[in-house]
Amino acid sequence: MLNIYHNPRCSKSRRVLQLLRDHGCEPNIILYTQKSIGYDRLRRLISKLGIPASALLRRSEPLYKELDLSSPSLQDADMIDSMINHPQLIERPIIERNERAVIARPPEKALDLL
Repeated sequence: MLNIYHNPRCSKSRRVLQLLRDHGCEPNIILYTQKSIGYDRLRRLISKLGIPASALLRRSEPLYKELDLSSPSLQDADMIDSMINHPQLIERPIIERNERAVIARPPEKALDLL
């Protein structure tokens, strides 16, 4: 099963979803901004991405600055909590298949999991 962590308001996310469909794949759509994916699931997803939690944060979001998420004193757990409480901070779209995941930027990176 292929999952897409999708925000329908995001043009890149919509583009990746269409790209997957154009390649004959109908992914399981996870609307993470509407229903929390939970701390443990997000932690596992970050592990599959092979990145630190800080790399999944959208630095362009005003909330990033407001919450001082660039502070060197923050631990991964703090950043994950912030993303759970404010899902708009999560970089998107994320494509997940089994034990692998990618941030589909550029959108063609999603094809790595097909």
